[in-house]
Amino acid sequence: MKTKPPPLLPLLRSAHQAEILTRLLLAPQESLSLTDLAHQTRASLATVQREVERAEAAGLVRSERVGPTRLVGADLSSPLYRPLADLLLVAFGPVPVVTDELAAIPGVDEAYLFGSWAARYSGESGTAPDDVDVLVIGEPDRDAVSGAADRAERRLHRPVQITLRGAEEWADGDEPSIAALRGQPLVRLALAGDR
Repeated sequence: MKTKPPPLLPLLRSAHQAEILTRLLLAPQESLSLTDLAHQTRASLATVQREVERAEAAGLVRSERVGPTRLVGADLSSPLYRPLADLLLVAFGPVPVVTDELAAIPGVDEAYLFGSWAARYSGESGTAPDDVDVLVIGEPDRDAVSGAADRAERRLHRPVQITLRGAEEWADGDEPSIAALRGQPLVRLALAGDR
């Protein structure tokens, strides 16, 4: 089965390849089992194994066996690591970066990426997104959320726009702006309560 390249970075072969490389290269301190990597990227174990073998052959990742488990992580000594990690951060970084920035803020019940970045991530073609739109559901401290957006902007090298909605307002969904948000691609962020 031929897969399409991801619209966010069409020079990569597939969305699974992008997800796997993003997960490994943007968390270089972690080593993951192939099973964990498959679960986190929603790819089959066979796909993960194939992509890891390609990345290891290219010198992007390293693996080791711990008993029957194969652990994989970024190869920080590779001259390709930093340039590719930077490219992946710009293209696919909004999910891990915004998740990281919002995860510790009390009162954030749910969070989603939406707008042009979420549309490209979901496979819709179009121009490269200039910013990242984030929907935060709950009653968090607005200054804390604003600070998280500022830190995410610096890390992602693009504007991060936050839209706040209360949990009841989101659940009711009667307001036209809520209906409009629900009618477009939404990428749910796995916050602490979701993991």
